Amino acid sequence: MPNPLFKIRHLTKSYGDRTVIEDVSFDILEGESFVILGRSGTGKSVTLRQLNGLEKPDAGFVEFDGVNISTLSEQQLYPIRKRIGMLFQGGALFDSLDVYENIAFPLREHTDLDEEAIAATVEDRLAMVRLHGIERLPPSSLSGGMKKRVALARSLALKPQVMLFDEPTTGLDPMTSASIGELIRGAQRTLGVTSVIVTHDLPLTHKVADRIAFLDGGRFRFTGSLDEALEADDPLLRAFLEGREEEEADVA
Repeated sequence: MPNPLFKIRHLTKSYGDRTVIEDVSFDILEGESFVILGRSGTGKSVTLRQLNGLEKPDAGFVEFDGVNISTLSEQQLYPIRKRIGMLFQGGALFDSLDVYENIAFPLREHTDLDEEAIAATVEDRLAMVRLHGIERLPPSSLSGGMKKRVALARSLALKPQVMLFDEPTTGLDPMTSASIGELIRGAQRTLGVTSVIVTHDLPLTHKVADRIAFLDGGRFRFTGSLDEALEADDPLLRAFLEGREEEEADVA
């Protein structure tokens, strides 16, 4: 078994009187693709943001590669975040920069690479996401799927150890969503990236998941392989995986 890269223990997060995550504990293994599933508003994205310190827990901790990141300051988190890339829902490209400069941005900020090496990395990452000849286009001229792919190329620019994906296929058609799934798997194979994907996209889950966790009521109702999930004796999980309406399930 691969070693746990993340160890999350007794994680709790509330906003006012509403507890979104309550006493959640799980591991993410090095090199795996770990999918967090759940209905809208169940705390999936909140859980994801704990993994790179974008939000702090109210209780419990997140340990990354032996370091408790939940207690680190922004300055102390800086070297950790260079190892953890994140693809946001909207892509978060800089509208004022063309595609080349968007991908080059983290290389200029965080490395001492010369322009030739930066250009080579930009070309390589665009090839990795199957885009060519768009280096000087502005983000406003790109389709939604192309924006996601450019954002992924930028996230991979520093060759991160981990990639966090927040609803990577939201707003995309099925064919484009399938291509994003292939790119996630490709990054895992090519760069050895550990991926954590928050989604409610079941076809994407089938394509990329090594293990899944099903979040409901602030807790994980299930953690295991997709095959184990499909055989689990949990009516809510089965209803979710089969795409049935909630009232059709005898939910405990």
